Formats: sequence, structure tokens, C-alpha cells
Amino acid sequence: MPATPQSRSTALIVASALFMEQLDGTVLATALPTMAQTFHISPLHMSVALTSYLLSLAVFIPASGKIADRFGACRVFCGAIVTFTLGSIFCGQADSLPVLVAARLLQGLGGAMMVPVARIILLRSVPKEELISTMSWFLVPALIGPVLGPPLGGAIVTYLSWRWIFYINIPIGLAGIVLALRFIKDESEPVRVRFDWLGLVTSGTSLACLMFGLEMISRGVASPFASVSIIGIGLVGGGLYLLHAKSHPSPILDIRLMRFVTFRLSVIGGALTRITGGALPFLLPMMMQLGFGMSAAHSGLVTFAGAAGALLMKATATPLLRHFGFRNTMIWNGLLSTGCVAIWAAFRPEWPLFAIYSVLLISGFFQSLQFTAYNTIAYAEIPSPRISDATAFYTTFQQLMLSAGICVSAAALHFSVVMQGHQHAALSDFSVAFLVITAISLFASPVCARLPKNAGAAMSGQRTAPKKES
Repeated sequence: MPATPQSRSTALIVASALFMEQLDGTVLATALPTMAQTFHISPLHMSVALTSYLLSLAVFIPASGKIADRFGACRVFCGAIVTFTLGSIFCGQADSLPVLVAARLLQGLGGAMMVPVARIILLRSVPKEELISTMSWFLVPALIGPVLGPPLGGAIVTYLSWRWIFYINIPIGLAGIVLALRFIKDESEPVRVRFDWLGLVTSGTSLACLMFGLEMISRGVASPFASVSIIGIGLVGGGLYLLHAKSHPSPILDIRLMRFVTFRLSVIGGALTRITGGALPFLLPMMMQLGFGMSAAHSGLVTFAGAAGALLMKATATPLLRHFGFRNTMIWNGLLSTGCVAIWAAFRPEWPLFAIYSVLLISGFFQSLQFTAYNTIAYAEIPSPRISDATAFYTTFQQLMLSAGICVSAAALHFSVVMQGHQHAALSDFSVAFLVITAISLFASPVCARLPKNAGAAMSGQRTAPKKES
């Protein structure tokens, strides 16, 4: 059913955190060369400004659910916005790269709590039958942020100072805090359980090493041996965590949640799809700038078409899922979404802009519908007391797969450049990278085919004919 005004308001308020995080990341990427000039260092070294934030996310996201249960979701959400905003102020004041990295780590601590806890608030406050429509509203700011980021970052760096890319978070953060305290009620009781400190250390070490190793590979800033060694440490840490989690009564990342069929299949299918989703913001702007000769601002405007398609989706997700059901929608929409992205491999400068905009518009629609379905069906069987644990687990895995998408696409791009003997990445190399990531996401549809036919029927309102069990 359509979201009520109260549900929409809640979704948009908590989505301010998602918007702020997404905008911050994309704006920062545009400003890194200018920041390097201020610090008198090579632009290559500025990649640590991105990876330090990701490392902080990796360490603290697993703890978000337990902390929300212990201190109250709304309270933790507001505290996370304060932390992120303070980190933004310190970033804007940074006069050296080490100071910037320290401030980014503080930002990451806030970001690790903001987005997962925002989702917890949404899942707890919205009835399941309204969740599809509400989740569509929740994702709107997340789609707008990456679109506004490149052109906004270019304008700020050109006409003001790179420090303002951090200061713009201040009014957004303050508005989010005021609106959350005014309109969101935290009705859940605090849960007092023994905190899993050992799990936090082992899972944090594992995830940080995996994400840092993937980032190193994608950017080529270290030797293959160093990158593989760090990933190896991450895998060992993950193994140690799994051994620990089996015996802990309340592990920080509860792998027992994978026993729920809809949650397990959403995690696995979503992982394959998010590898593609993580690669697209990396590949498309680069192809537009290097292959088409567009400016950063112009390429950012081109990607607006994809966001426009995603915005159109929010009004149609509920009726589509009600009519076709989650299983059929996720199977066939997944194939359509993947096929549309595969067309991106054929983009060339001689294409009419109208044709490129049309493909991006349709792609944005199908991709947004797919992610809305994944983000909703994951919680179809999760009992209310386990929502915090499920959100922390889901968000952690989601972040890891988005980073993996950058790594896979960068590796495919580099491999194509080497194999074709190019000095620099050419359009044909980008085509190879797009086809590689779409080949991976094709495997998501067979995973979705394993969903029960009536999966999520209570959420979508799908009518299913009673069937006698044989």
C-alpha cells in the first residue's frame, strides 16, 4: 500500500543522513586534485582521504545495531549526525593530509552509525505493508546525492574553496537533527546484552583489511604482493571471527540470520547486483571524461538521467511488486537492468545525446526498482527484535560489495588496457569493463529464482492463490 504522510516524513528525515554521506563522497572525489595542491603533495597520495573513511566504516558498521539497541535508535542517529558534522568541520579546517585523514576517520565513525541506524528507525516505525513505498522514498536522497556531487564539487572548487565541500554538511546535519528530534519517536526499549568486543576487533580487522586491499588494487597504489597480503590478513581475520561467532550468544555480526531464506537470498543476490552498482559511478564519469572528452561538470549532468529514472520508479514500485510479486520482479527486472547496463558498453561520442539519456533513464528505473526490492524483501521474515542485527549485517555486506565493484571494474579496465596494448584507457577498454560487471550481475537472477513464489506477499499485497502441498 502507498506510504502514509507520516511514513514518508520519517523516510525523508532519516534519509538526510544517506544524502549527506553520498553527497560528501562524490563531491570530495572531484576536489582531490585541488586539495593536493593545497597540501603540496601528489594527487595520488590523496586516495588515503577516501580509504580512511572506508576503513572507519568497515570497523564500526557492525557495531551499529548493538549500539542502537543499547542506547536507543533515535538518540544514536542524532549523535551520529553530530559526529559526522563535527568531522566535516575538522576536514574543512585541515591544513595537512594527516589532519585530514584523522578528521575523515571521525567522519567515518559518524557515517557508520548514521545510515544503518536510519534504516533501523525506518524498519521499526513503518508497517511492513507500507515498507516498499517508504523504502522508495528513503532511497530518493541517496540517488540525488551522487548526481549533485560532481557538478557541485566542480563549482565549489572553481568558484569558492575546496573547504566548502565539507562545510555544506553543516546545515544538512543540523536540519536532520532538528527534524529527527521533532518528528521521530523511539519507542523501543533499550536492550542490555554483553557487548561483543572480540567480535568487533576481529570483524573490524577483517573488513578493514578486505576493503583497504580492494581499494589498493583498484587504484594501483601498492604492489600486488602488498595488496594480496592485506586481503589475506582480512580473510584470516574473517575466519577467526566465524569461529568466535559460533560460540558467542550475541555476536556483533550474527551469521545465524542467514537461516532466513529471504534474508539469505537478498544478501547473495544483492551482492552480485551491487558489484555492478558500485562500479557504475566509477566507470561512467571516467568514460565520459576520458573517452568522450567531457568536463567533470558535463559528465555529472549526463548521469542525472539515471537519477531521474530512479525517481520515476518510486511511484511505481508498489504496484509493480503487488502485481508481479517479489520473485518474478527480481528475476526479470534483474535481467532487464543488467541488459540496460550492458548497452552502456556501446556508448560512443557519435551517439545522439538523446539516445544516451534515454538508456540511462531506463537503466536508472530498473536498477532502482531492483535495489528497492532487495532492500525490502531482506526483512520479510526478520522478527522485530532482530531488526538491528539484520540491518548491521546487511549494511556491512552491502558496503563491502560496493567496494568490490570498484575493484572488479578497475581490474577489468586495467586488464583490457594491457591486453590491447593501449597507453591509456580507450573506449573499447571501458566497454570490456562494463561487460565484465554485467556478466557478474547476471548470476543474481538464478539466485532470486530460489525465492518462494509468495515471498514478501504481506509487504507487497500480492494476491496468491492457495496451493495444496504435495
